[in-house]
Amino acid sequence: MALENDTQAPDFELLSQFGETVRLSDFRGRRAVALVFFPLAFSGTCTGELCALRDNLALFKDHSVELIGISVDSKFTLRAWAEQEGYDFTLLADFWPHGEIAKEYGVFLPEKGFANRATFVIDESGIIRASFITAPGEARSLEAYRAALELLPAHVG
Repeated sequence: MALENDTQAPDFELLSQFGETVRLSDFRGRRAVALVFFPLAFSGTCTGELCALRDNLALFKDHSVELIGISVDSKFTLRAWAEQEGYDFTLLADFWPHGEIAKEYGVFLPEKGFANRATFVIDESGIIRASFITAPGEARSLEAYRAALELLPAHVG
């Protein structure tokens, strides 16, 4: 079961597509974060979803929100995909232990071996303020992101 709104988001440490360590707690007190779990790089629906985010990065910047994608792919796969598609945001590898962070957030699908399409919008204090999950095969809409971002408290910094 996915984590509920108004609860503390579990901290984590994962490698980005560039091999850099990223911790959720690094953003605490600095900026809100949108965690976008997606099943697999190079798949049709995921590519379409993340291209839509790429093309609408201003939506996140306008709300002072760090956009971060997470999948069970390796950092090498994520880097190749990001370069091919021109993604100018962080992608994190929940590669090993396989899907551990997706499991902590309650969105790992063990029968499939990857995460569901789930988004968690986390405020500057580390509290989940909004979340949404779509049915398998169903892309998330930009309207869902807009509505979730509106639930964040005003940026303090």
